[in-house]
Amino acid sequence: MTWDQTFLPGAFGPPEGSIEIRNLRGVVTGRLGEASVAAETMRAEHGVIASIGAAPAGADVVVDARGAVAVPGLFDTHLHVVFGDWTPRQNTIGFIESYMHGGVTQAMSASEVHLPGRPSDREGIKALAVAAQRAFTGFRPGGVKVRGGSVICEPVLREEDFAWLAGQGVRFMKVGFGAFGDPAEAAPQVAWARAAGFVVMSHSGGASISGSRPITVDHLLAMQPDIAGHVNGGTSSLPDEDIERLVRGSSMALQIVQAGNLRSALVVLRAAQAAEGLGRVILGTDTPSGTGVMPMGVIKTVCELSSLGGIRATDVLAMATGNSARVLRVDEGILEAGRPADIVLMQEPLGGTRSDPLAAIENGDIPGICGVVIDGQIRALRSRNTPAPARDAVVETGGTR
Repeated sequence: MTWDQTFLPGAFGPPEGSIEIRNLRGVVTGRLGEASVAAETMRAEHGVIASIGAAPAGADVVVDARGAVAVPGLFDTHLHVVFGDWTPRQNTIGFIESYMHGGVTQAMSASEVHLPGRPSDREGIKALAVAAQRAFTGFRPGGVKVRGGSVICEPVLREEDFAWLAGQGVRFMKVGFGAFGDPAEAAPQVAWARAAGFVVMSHSGGASISGSRPITVDHLLAMQPDIAGHVNGGTSSLPDEDIERLVRGSSMALQIVQAGNLRSALVVLRAAQAAEGLGRVILGTDTPSGTGVMPMGVIKTVCELSSLGGIRATDVLAMATGNSARVLRVDEGILEAGRPADIVLMQEPLGGTRSDPLAAIENGDIPGICGVVIDGQIRALRSRNTPAPARDAVVETGGTR
């Protein structure tokens, strides 16, 4: 039996079985500074990568990649989820599954702030974070692993609340929408959250929605979050000189988003490169927002930073994968044996001017995605959102092509 549909409804391939991807052009590891690996085969068993480059051995499902490059599944580290696969900000259903067609296999909630009537009392704030964390643990739209339940930092939260939330599985907090007179007043909550093991992301730059406040570099340095969110603007950027101060005066992760200022994104990139800090750069979309729903937001940012910033494709892809995984403290984002089998197959776009997907990225062209695998299961073949790939992947099962 052969599968060549644009979209496979639900996962294809047994979750406890094996999958082998053959005829690869190479493998991008997701590690900054590493060129693509010259490997033709990858194998995963029980959702975990078993080998890269070993001789084909047969599997429950075999994918002929037809010269695609294997890349770790992309991370969107700034996605405004709420509940289900629906965004009230743009009243769009199915947007997360559509992001999967843009190569995103994992997303970090930037808080469920867009929930209509969101609570602002102490118990309600905690309840919202726990409910979102639970909901996305049991629901993966399009297979995407949504790290939901990012507690909204508010002055009513106390130190003991963070230990309780951590015990409930909540791991993230977002600063920037709370009822603080001065954003720097959130510093105690940030310290309590980080001490409880949270990954803390702060808004930065100009105000984004009604009820939020501008957050300056001085606020960020006072609070010391793990991630300086959308330093290139969400949508209004920090001043150039403050970006330089943030890069040189802190160790925060520097998040560049598609919904921000492209000129400022290049300022961030140059400053990080000069400070030997490209390992701190992570990518997101900061959507759905007033900018809209952007299923290709992460891969578009990869292409812009590589082509305009002069950074090789493998390194910008590492910002969207391995760098992000390290900051979020998860095992995905790197392609090597023992890691979760979250894999995107990329071809050069049909009719493009470059002969491989990495060269296409460096030229500013979005590659064609011809396969998305999450935990060893095929979730899509030819993407319905990217340009058509030069060659479609072909799936074989039961010994029949």
